[in-house]
Amino acid sequence: MTNNNTYFVANWKMYGNIADINRSMSVIRLVNQKKYKKKKIIYCPPYTLLKHFYSKVKNTKVSIGAQNCHSNSEFGPFTGFINAKLIKSTGAKYIILGHSENRDAGETDLTINKKIVSALKENLKVIFCIGEKLSEKKKKQTQKIIMKQLTNGLRGIKNIKNIIVAYEPVWSIGSGVVPQNSELSKNIKYIKKILFKLKIRKNIKILYGGSVNPKNAKELAQIKEINGFLIGGSSLNPKKFIDIINKSIN
Repeated sequence: MTNNNTYFVANWKMYGNIADINRSMSVIRLVNQKKYKKKKIIYCPPYTLLKHFYSKVKNTKVSIGAQNCHSNSEFGPFTGFINAKLIKSTGAKYIILGHSENRDAGETDLTINKKIVSALKENLKVIFCIGEKLSEKKKKQTQKIIMKQLTNGLRGIKNIKNIIVAYEPVWSIGSGVVPQNSELSKNIKYIKKILFKLKIRKNIKILYGGSVNPKNAKELAQIKEINGFLIGGSSLNPKKFIDIINKSIN
């Protein structure tokens, strides 16, 4: 079993309330143990829960992150939106950007690039999502999509130390279907190859996301190129989340 699995990111999407935060305290008590000293547990709840969640974990090893932000880094007349500056003020340290659900809603590579720039300006650590759709996979365009999303998303960005890449095949998210280990390993090696071509020589952490659950966590953790997981539905259930963490590191 690899010991590379360091990051466990809980993406709550448009779910969650105060009761869910209280239930998550069992996870937080667990990861405060010495055994989990080098593991990074990051909860990314809806905006409405960020401040309250931070108040619960600020004296623990658990961090808080947001799920998106506006591309404008300064305050302005953008009704209904939240930018990186506002997110930073909640105590959040991380932010998920480029998620396929937001891409499907109209986000372009250019928009995502602007959001990454604005988030880095506020010293937020960016979890940058990339991944191909099923139609693209069937056309054998996976590598083409990976190269396009990485190249455009990271264009002009120098502060690479605050970037984490999350490879999430769109066809795997919420479907219960995960790529074979050999396929995942191949695609993550390709991601590293593209990063090298972009002259990004630092050791960027790469996560996997897409239907990660307690049943497949142990097998996925065998892939040495993976540094952790971006977890959706299972992260709302403290028992399942703990199970994933334990199976990934033991």
